[in-house]
Amino acid sequence: MADGATPSQELDTFPKLLLENARIRGTRPASREKDLGIWQTWTWADAATEIRALALGLKALGVERGDTVCVCGDNRPHLYWAMTAAQAVGAIPVPVYQDSVADEMHYIYEHAEAKFAVVENQEQVDKLLEIKDRLPALKKIIYNDTRGMLHYDQDFLDSYEDIQELGRKYDQDNPGFYESSIAEANGSDTCTMLYTSGTTGRPKGVILSYGNMIDTAQNSIDLEGLSDQDEMLAYLPMAWIGDNIFSIAQSYVAGYCVSCPENSDTVLEDLREIGPSYFFAPPRIFENILTTVMIRIEDAATIKQKMFRYFMGVAKRVGMDILDGKSVSLGDKLLYGLGNLLIFAPLKNVIGISKVRLAYTGGVAIGPDIFIFYRSLGMNLKQIYASTEASVFITIQRDGEVNPDTSGKPAIGVDLRIEDDGEVMFKSPGVFQSYFKNDEATRETKTADGWVHTGDAGYIDNDGDLRIIDRSKDVGKLNNGAMFAPNFIENKLKFFPHIKEAVTFGHGRDQATAFINIDLESVGNWAERKNLAYSGYMDLAGQDIVYELIQDCVEQVNRDLAEDENLSASQISRFLILHKELDADDGELTRTRKVRRNIIAEKYGELIEALYSDKTHCLVEAVVTFEDGRTDSVTADVVIRDTKTNMPTQAAAE
Repeated sequence: MADGATPSQELDTFPKLLLENARIRGTRPASREKDLGIWQTWTWADAATEIRALALGLKALGVERGDTVCVCGDNRPHLYWAMTAAQAVGAIPVPVYQDSVADEMHYIYEHAEAKFAVVENQEQVDKLLEIKDRLPALKKIIYNDTRGMLHYDQDFLDSYEDIQELGRKYDQDNPGFYESSIAEANGSDTCTMLYTSGTTGRPKGVILSYGNMIDTAQNSIDLEGLSDQDEMLAYLPMAWIGDNIFSIAQSYVAGYCVSCPENSDTVLEDLREIGPSYFFAPPRIFENILTTVMIRIEDAATIKQKMFRYFMGVAKRVGMDILDGKSVSLGDKLLYGLGNLLIFAPLKNVIGISKVRLAYTGGVAIGPDIFIFYRSLGMNLKQIYASTEASVFITIQRDGEVNPDTSGKPAIGVDLRIEDDGEVMFKSPGVFQSYFKNDEATRETKTADGWVHTGDAGYIDNDGDLRIIDRSKDVGKLNNGAMFAPNFIENKLKFFPHIKEAVTFGHGRDQATAFINIDLESVGNWAERKNLAYSGYMDLAGQDIVYELIQDCVEQVNRDLAEDENLSASQISRFLILHKELDADDGELTRTRKVRRNIIAEKYGELIEALYSDKTHCLVEAVVTFEDGRTDSVTADVVIRDTKTNMPTQAAAE
């Protein structure tokens, strides 16, 4: 398959694309992994050999066409290969979030009717052993990393290498089976099953065909000009639809290399070393990177701080115009060039984005200020509007037409429409087949003629770009009838490096209020410079000086909201800093870090009511789940503060 060429009708599954990539670009890198500080590389020919052995090993184990194979672990080439290996023998891979606790995993394994599992290491094996007696359908567990596994002697446990060796023997005894098995599948067959994050209830299994994934990948490749010369860093959960498109579908169709970091703690370091040309990150990652940058700036010498602030002012004024190829004055060009030499280029090198020619963000709305920051540096960051049910792409911002407030125009092959109630609906080649074992939810989400309800409220502006306001179910009204859009306000709060998470309230109330989670690293660094002693998150979060720091951030957001005609009434009148960090293990966030509002409303009802009273303190007790699964209760006296609100700008002008 030549660069930029559309896959022929025959190349309609990932195993077929694998064979083609091995044939025409066999010596080019397909996968990289950093292990013990050293990067290892596998070519497309290497990957094809590894996958063939594992696929036939699975067949020898008894994997049949239509069986589900769960895959769980950090981003590892061997786990990506396991997904393609399962597909090569007609099975359906089901990736599982690696940080899920055992009970969460039990639901996925049981609901998916998983018969086989391929996992990364001892940690994942131990979780499965904890729930194995409740999974009678699960026949075999295959582990890749043998460290710590010496004394595990259960007959249903096998190492990855042993299964590959079994596969090589099967290949010798059954020549031609592998090719015929791959040829038997076609684009309409089920490619994978991915579970939704479960924001409002139990996760749903989204069934996607090869056609869904490959057509969507090809259309986005055509739009952005991706090729086998590009490189992607895979660090987001394999169970997430985005990783399946970026690290598998687009990689197989375009032929580019996917690199896996050593672990989650080394992502930024590995990002610098790899220097990818293509990058995706949800807003929280860009927020975290920006927080790291701002911490370093605060620690820098005064002259460097002044230089940074001055040139970032220049970048904010003209950087986006320069990136989009628009006309700017010669003086501004020279100033920006000097800023690039002294500040922007070194900064991009430090955070590993020097070579990025295309970057996306999506999942939830990104704060406009964060978005402008990166584009001002010269990073071609664009927003997409995406969903699992669309195989990712619904809209994509176009080069030269990037507006921080929109999600762009429909992706190739996508049709959009806005319902009378403001809900966004779409139709595309990526539309999912169905929800597994949930016909009712399928009918509620997908119409008979293929249109999909997104559950998001939005509109198409005069430029043809989609603007998402919020989740339809989350958009509310204050008692005075003014619109209340919590996600929008929360994203503005999270622009500040000291704020890690925010949850706002206001629907059916007289005014808007907020819960705040401080960013322990950022505020802790600030506290150290202030010689402020603290024993941990709860101690730091409750200190008056920290409240003053956060109050400044909240009141800046209020000033911004005062300038928005639609949201000026949603200025935050009171806030509190939560005594604990919101955590997926405590059910407060999904595994993709989306807020579970109904759970928070139920769990912290007493605090919410305190925000809407005249109380200045509220004594609370909460259960906290630790990484090892232990739980404990904590008691805290949470402070509640009033904030300054502003007259709407338009009213003030009158």
